[in-house]
Amino acid sequence: MNLIDLKKNPELIPVIEWWEKDGKQTVICLLVAVAAVAGWYGWKHHRASERAAASAAIADATAPADLEEAVAKFSGSAAEPALEIKLAKSYYDDGRYEEALARYEEMSGKVPPEFADIPVVGRAMCLEALKKFPEALEAFDGFVEANPKSYLALTAKLGAARCVAESGDSAKALERIEALKKECEGDEVSKSRVEAAENAVKRLAKEPKG
Repeated sequence: MNLIDLKKNPELIPVIEWWEKDGKQTVICLLVAVAAVAGWYGWKHHRASERAAASAAIADATAPADLEEAVAKFSGSAAEPALEIKLAKSYYDDGRYEEALARYEEMSGKVPPEFADIPVVGRAMCLEALKKFPEALEAFDGFVEANPKSYLALTAKLGAARCVAESGDSAKALERIEALKKECEGDEVSKSRVEAAENAVKRLAKEPKG
């Protein structure tokens, strides 16, 4: 804008003076602020997308290879503990007990409180599957003693009974199971689990030794 324009529009003179003195710096600050806000929303969107992808991985991945990839991809994220647990369980289901045991032992004490019981019981189950019955029994019984109200307490008690039977004392195992029957009165789901364990122990007792 030239001098003639300013004479015609004297009200613009304060604006021009502001622009020359502070306006450029103000605009720069505004642009930086806009960029920061845009960056924050971009980061927020990225995190939301990451969480959605992690949730999908937890829900959909079942094969060990897929879960290994998901664990590596989401390492350090909030989804990592759940993926680690699912990977350990997939190893167990696949008969890869040593690998499952290593995963559970690595996770123990490092997962969020809501997952804390799983690695402990998972480790005991792996020891049982590896036929390390005295160690598994100690792990199961130790868990129940420390966590009598845990949602995995029944799982551990049944595991302990199986280990007693596998160690050669089916009668004592059945005593444990009989006590569990009384604990589970009125709970049909738990009762059916106890009865299944009882049948397994009875079958084991009939198997020829040697």
